[in-house]
Amino acid sequence: MAERGLVTWPPAPIRTERLVLRESGAGDRAAFIELFASPEVGAHVGGSRPLDELERVVPEIPGRRPGLFVIELDGAMIGMITLDHRAAERPGHVRPQGGETELGYMFLKGAWGRGYAAEACAAALDWVAGACPGEPVVLCTRTANDRAMRLAAKLGFTEVERFEEYGAEQWFGVRAPAALV
Repeated sequence: MAERGLVTWPPAPIRTERLVLRESGAGDRAAFIELFASPEVGAHVGGSRPLDELERVVPEIPGRRPGLFVIELDGAMIGMITLDHRAAERPGHVRPQGGETELGYMFLKGAWGRGYAAEACAAALDWVAGACPGEPVVLCTRTANDRAMRLAAKLGFTEVERFEEYGAEQWFGVRAPAALV
């Protein structure tokens, strides 16, 4: 995020109607491994990783870094949200110098289709609006990912451009700071 150096991390857990967005813990390791090994999840993010490799490389407390929220439902991790700087060398920007806050998310397949992504992403976007007033948030997804395209529209993202990256057409959008969800 543009002003991450001025933002206290981790923030207090964020509670929604059904979910908690929080810092990761040791109890999340198995869910992180399942998330990155899932062929269904991997189909939308450039591929899954081998389970044996993940067992070796995933740390005891995975994902503990600024900008990463674990999404918890009834005490168990069901996904994650990332808020990172978009690298200047990648295509798609709303600022000439790049570095915009980019929203990313991944959910275990069992959590798909229940509205959790919309609920969690809306809460994360509200947090960004409060922590970094005026910061635009960008999102990039494959145009072939119909669910992600519908979620982007629901969250108030508008298309900036489309381009080829990772061997597929990408949709790049921005959510202006004043966008309402």
